Amino acid sequence: MGGITAVERDRFIGAMRQVASSVTVVTTDGAAGRHGATVSAFNSLSADPPSVLICLRADSRIARAVVENGSYCVNVLPETCADMAGRFAGAQDADLSDRFDGIDLLAAETACPVLSGSTAFHCALGASFEQGSHLILIGHVTDIFEGGAAPLTYMDGRFHRVLPHS
Repeated sequence: MGGITAVERDRFIGAMRQVASSVTVVTTDGAAGRHGATVSAFNSLSADPPSVLICLRADSRIARAVVENGSYCVNVLPETCADMAGRFAGAQDADLSDRFDGIDLLAAETACPVLSGSTAFHCALGASFEQGSHLILIGHVTDIFEGGAAPLTYMDGRFHRVLPHS
C-alpha cells in the first residue's frame, strides 16, 4: 500500500461490527439472469447527479451479474424483513432453487426486481473498480420507490430497529 501501514484485519473487523448499517437486497435482471443478494455496503454518493454506491465481493455471482446486466436495484429492507435478509444472504439456498420464490415484487417498469415494501433505488451502472476483495459499483439513480417503513439495520452480528430519541 505504498508505505501505509494498515491496521490488523481483526481489529478492523471488530471496529466495523460497531457500525450500524441499513440492510439492503441488491437485485438485477437481464442477460446474466435474475439475481439478488443481501448487502450492507450501500451509500448515497451524490445528489448532482443522483447516484449511489454499493460494494460487492468481486468474485460473487451478484457482482458478475450486475456488471453484465448493466443495472441494479438497491432495496432497503423494512425493519420487519429480517427473514428476507437471511434468505437473500443464502440461508435457505439448500431448500430454494430461486431466492425470489414466493416474494412479493412491485410491478415496476425497471428491469431489476423491486421488493414490495422496500425503499428502492433503481440504478444504471456508471463506473466500477476493484479495491481489495470487493468491487465498488457506482449507480446513476433512474427511479425511486418509496416504501415508507423504518429500515432494518445490522450491527454486531444482529439485526436491529431504528428508534428515535425522545
